[in-house]
Amino acid sequence: MTDSVALLFGVHAHQPVGNFPEVLEDAHSRCYRPFLHTVYRYPEFRFALHFSGWLLDYLLRHHPEDMAMLREMVTRGQVELFGGGDTEPVLAVIPTADRVGQVVTLSDRLEHTLGQRPRGAWLTERVWEATVVPGLRDAGIGYVTVDDYHFLCAGKGEAELHGYFTTEEDGRRLDLFPISEALRYRFPFSPAADAIGYLEGLADGGRQAAIYFDDIEKFGIWPETYQWVYERGWLRDFIEGVLASPRIRIMRYCDYRAQCRSRGVVYLPTTSYLEMNEWTLPAEAAGRYAELVQASKDGGRFERDKAFLRGGIWKNFFTRYPESNWMHKRMLGLSRRFHGLPPQSRSLEMRETLYQSQANDAYWHGLFGGLYLPHLRRAIYNAIVALEGLLDQAAPRPPLVREDLDLDGCDELFLHNGTLQGVLRLDGNAGLCELDAYLLRHNFGDTLQRRSEYYYRKIHLGESVHHEGQGIASAHDRVSFKHEIAPEDIVPDPRPRALFLDSWWPEEGEVAPVSNYVLQAGGGAGDGITLGCQLGDALVTKHFSLADNRLQVAYRFAGEGRGRFATEINLAMPSCDGPAGRFVRDGRIVGGFGQPLRLDGMKEIVLEDAVLGGSLALRASMPVQLVAQPHFSVSQSEAGFEKIMQAVTLILAWPLERLDRDMLITLEAVSTGG
Repeated sequence: MTDSVALLFGVHAHQPVGNFPEVLEDAHSRCYRPFLHTVYRYPEFRFALHFSGWLLDYLLRHHPEDMAMLREMVTRGQVELFGGGDTEPVLAVIPTADRVGQVVTLSDRLEHTLGQRPRGAWLTERVWEATVVPGLRDAGIGYVTVDDYHFLCAGKGEAELHGYFTTEEDGRRLDLFPISEALRYRFPFSPAADAIGYLEGLADGGRQAAIYFDDIEKFGIWPETYQWVYERGWLRDFIEGVLASPRIRIMRYCDYRAQCRSRGVVYLPTTSYLEMNEWTLPAEAAGRYAELVQASKDGGRFERDKAFLRGGIWKNFFTRYPESNWMHKRMLGLSRRFHGLPPQSRSLEMRETLYQSQANDAYWHGLFGGLYLPHLRRAIYNAIVALEGLLDQAAPRPPLVREDLDLDGCDELFLHNGTLQGVLRLDGNAGLCELDAYLLRHNFGDTLQRRSEYYYRKIHLGESVHHEGQGIASAHDRVSFKHEIAPEDIVPDPRPRALFLDSWWPEEGEVAPVSNYVLQAGGGAGDGITLGCQLGDALVTKHFSLADNRLQVAYRFAGEGRGRFATEINLAMPSCDGPAGRFVRDGRIVGGFGQPLRLDGMKEIVLEDAVLGGSLALRASMPVQLVAQPHFSVSQSEAGFEKIMQAVTLILAWPLERLDRDMLITLEAVSTGG
C-alpha cells in the first residue's frame, strides 16, 4: 500500500468564438486573472492548463501582463500546457484532416506564444469516439483526459481508475487519464480542508493518482464561486493544504506519465460525461432516462448501475435540433470544398474561417445556452458565409444546386448570385431555411424553432433547489428564473421557423398553413425557383429569384378563391430586442424589434440594425397589413431560465378580392458601407 497519492490537477479555459467582449472581460476579472495570480505565488504547485485558441488570442492581445506571468510559470516548470482543437471543436464530428489541422494549429500557437509544445490534449466536452485517436496521434498528441465514467462504461471498476491506460486505433496508440467524478464535484465546492482530507484518504486506500481536470470557470464565474474561491480563500487554502500534506504529491501529467507505466489496454465506448448523455436525448426520452436514474438512486443502486444507464451520445444533438444538423452539414460541405481545392488555392484565411465554423458551443445545448444563444450561432454562420464566399471566388458554383445536404430525406435548392443566397427546402412549405448576404456575412434565416425541453418540467413544477452543507452548490444543482416564464412561452412551434411560410384564411373556415407546394416542371432553373400548389379552387404559383442584393418572391393566383392570404417571414436580426435594432417607415422610427408592431396599408419598411452593420428593406407591390412581433424561446443557463429573442417575425396579409391576384415581395440587404 502506498502512503502518498499523486495529485494531477488540471483546468480548462474556454470562451465561445463570437462571445461578447464584456463577457470575456468579466471572466478575466473574476476568474482567469485571480486564478493565475493565486497559483503564481506557489511555484511548487504544479498543474496543467488548457486554453482554447480563440480565448488565448484574446488574452494575449488584451491582457499581455497576465500571459507573461503564465509564460514564466511554464518556463519554471510549474505549468504543463495542454493542447486540443484550436477553436474548441468536438473532434469526433469534424473531418480527420481538420482534426489534425485544428490540433496542430493550437500546438503551434502555444509553442510560439508560451514556449511549450503540448504532449497532452483536452478533449472538448470529453466526447469520446475511437475515431479521434489517429488524428490526435498524427497531430503529435500522446495522451488525453476523459471521465472515469467512460472507463466504467467499458467494465472497469472504480477502484482501478488511478493512473492512465492505453488504447489504440488504426495502428496508433494513445494514453488515457480517467478524470475523477468525485473530485469534479468536490473542487471547489466542498471546503478546502474536506477536499484535502478526501485526497489523503485516497492515499490511505492505496491509490497511486488522483486525477482532476475540469472547467476553470468553476473557479470564479459560476454563481457564488468568486467569493468562495478568492475572497474567502478556498484556492489559497487548498494549495497550501496540498503542499503541506506529506501524503499528497503534486505532479504534472507529463511527469507522472514519464515515471509510471500504463495500467493496461482499454477500449472505451462512444460516450461523454453523465449529464451530457441526458442532455443529448429529446424531451420524452430524457424523461424516461431521468426516471431510470432516479429509481436507481432511490433504490441505492446508482453507483453500481450508472455505467449501464448510458443515455444518448453527443451526435444526438444533430437529430434533436435540425438547426444544429443544418449548420453541421453546411460546415462539412464547405470543408469538402476547401480540401478539394489545389493546395496552392487554399488560403490561410480560408483555413482559419473553416476552423471558426467548427467551434462546438453553438451546436449543442445542456446546462448553458449553447445553441439557444443567437450570437453564438451567428458566429458560426459568419464563418460559414464568409468561407463560402471565398470558395466561390476560387472555384465558382453553378447558380442553382440541388442536394439533400442535411440527410433528412428532403432535397434543398441553393440559389445564389454571388451577393445573396437563398436555400429552399422542398418539404411542401416553400420556405427559405437560409438567406445569406455575403457582404454582411450574415444568414437572415438563422433562427430556432420552439420545441419541448425535458427541463421545462421544472417550470411546470416550480421547482427550487436549496443546497445544504458547509460548501456551495454547483450550477448543476440550482434552479432559478432569470425571466418570468408564462405557459405560452414554452408551447412548441407547429412549423419550422423559416422565411415565407404561407397561410390561407378562407371566407369560411379556419386559418390553415399552405404546406402542399411542389416544384414546378422546369421550376428549378438558373433564373429562379418556381413552386405551385392547389388552394381550394385556386392555383398558387410562387417564384423565388435573385437580382443583385434583392430577393424577390412573386405570388400569382389563378382560379376562384376569396379570403386572406398571408406569409410569415422569420428574420434573424443581430440586435434582437436590443436598442440597436428598429423599424423605420418613411424615414421615421416606428418601433424596435423587440416590440409588437401593426401597420395597415404598408408597402415598405426598413429593418435597421447597427450590430449587423446594415439593413434589410422589405417591399410589397401592393399594400399589406404587417404584424411584427419578437419570437422568443426559453432555455436554461447558469443564471436561470431565460427568454431569448431568436427572430423578428413579420406576417404580411392581404385580401385576394382586392388585388389583381399578383404580389411581389422584395427583401433588399444593404450594408452601411454601401
